[in-house]
Amino acid sequence: MRLLSYSIDGDHGFGLLTADRAGVIDLGCRLDAEDLGALLAGEGLDAARPFLDEPSDHAVADIVFERLLPSPGKIFCIGVNYGGRAQEYDDPADAAYPSVFVRFPPSFTGHEQPVIRPPESEQLDYEGEIVVVIGRHPDGKAGRRIPMAEARSHIAGVSLGNEGTIRDWVRHAKFNVTQGKNWPNTGSMGPWLVPIDEIPPFDELWIQTHVNGELRQDDSPATMKYSIEYQVHYLSTFCELQPGDVIYTGTPTGAGARFDPPIWLTPGDVVEVSVPEIGTLRNPVAAEFDGPTDIVPPEKQ
Repeated sequence: MRLLSYSIDGDHGFGLLTADRAGVIDLGCRLDAEDLGALLAGEGLDAARPFLDEPSDHAVADIVFERLLPSPGKIFCIGVNYGGRAQEYDDPADAAYPSVFVRFPPSFTGHEQPVIRPPESEQLDYEGEIVVVIGRHPDGKAGRRIPMAEARSHIAGVSLGNEGTIRDWVRHAKFNVTQGKNWPNTGSMGPWLVPIDEIPPFDELWIQTHVNGELRQDDSPATMKYSIEYQVHYLSTFCELQPGDVIYTGTPTGAGARFDPPIWLTPGDVVEVSVPEIGTLRNPVAAEFDGPTDIVPPEKQ
């Protein structure tokens, strides 16, 4: 089962991908939920299963893929997590606990939509990631202080992400990355959500990122220092995870910043993030508009 968010002629909807992946079954007219996030917060993904054999309402060729969740809740991102990532930094932080930061929904777009390089920086970079979306526990347990053994029971499904970053803006000050992580449409989320019961143990997955067909990232969650189950446990310790919350679980080595010299994304490039059990998230790169536009330095304020 594959669930997605889409639009046609500006009208937004959500639905199921048909088995041949050529059509979309509209769930908005079949369920009492206005979007995929509302479905997660209400009846849950199982409510969609009875419609899997319905005829399609739209051809995939006619839809625009939108961000997987129109209004996601909290968006957590885990940094420096895959095998070898800490060695990419001259002064790696003490890694007794995960590196965590947050992003805002407008910083992500959908499958096949352009990720945008702003005029203020040429340092747009890619980060292919496995994305988990929180759902309701079958027994109604709250998503707080979740034991690792129960983590999968709190995950509704799994998708893919490009946690795109404006590299020079993450270095404007110490101890924060917020500025470089929240430019509009610099990252992406999609193409669809695969229910957790259709996903094998995370250590059996393999993620790859290609740029213009060239393999740049190639790794498995088996090399993570902090497993996805641990991430759910850790994050739920200091806040309650709720249906529609999202976790970008970390990116492998091979981002453009780590080449010598760095290889930044430029307009016309295409980024593809793939996991066989999930699919492929594809995004072209476009410029917001011709620049540059300079930020006023503090001493000129």
